[in-house]
Amino acid sequence: MLADELSVIDADSSLWSAARPLLDNALRLEQQDDTYIWHGWRKSQVNAFLQRLPAHCTLLVGVWGTDEDDREQLILGCVCEVIEGEIHTIRTFETLADPDLPPVQELEPGFEHALALMRVARNSVAPVAWALFTDKTTWDEWLFATGEDEGEIDKGSVLASFAQQGRCVLLGSQAPHHH
Repeated sequence: MLADELSVIDADSSLWSAARPLLDNALRLEQQDDTYIWHGWRKSQVNAFLQRLPAHCTLLVGVWGTDEDDREQLILGCVCEVIEGEIHTIRTFETLADPDLPPVQELEPGFEHALALMRVARNSVAPVAWALFTDKTTWDEWLFATGEDEGEIDKGSVLASFAQQGRCVLLGSQAPHHH
């Protein structure tokens, strides 16, 4: 799941505070045996997903929430570089520098910025296998969804259901209808 020499590219980023707990829980999941389940996630499920990805690719996630003035603001923007089924680097959107990409504070949850983020990630890291763009409520519902008796759940099916409902956007080379 995680490479032995995992690198966090920009741990001092303002977006890192939202990504760090995810890494902490991924480390916890990886250190357990396969009977351990964290909010519906099982290590074998995550490993199987990563093994099906292209040999060198990225996974992007962008999550927007609303601030105190009810404006949409990016609260999680993360790029995971996957090599041979293991996550080797994690970086926030703040590392994706490009003259056509606005600063992270100005990124909006629309196709224009989503496609720009994917283009910059592809050009600076690796092709994008999957990119998920959503709101905080949908993200939390997906992340913490569990099966019966707090057990494992097919996270891919849950996410596909949310995408069909228009609650999130899934893009990338592995998406059925990618751009």
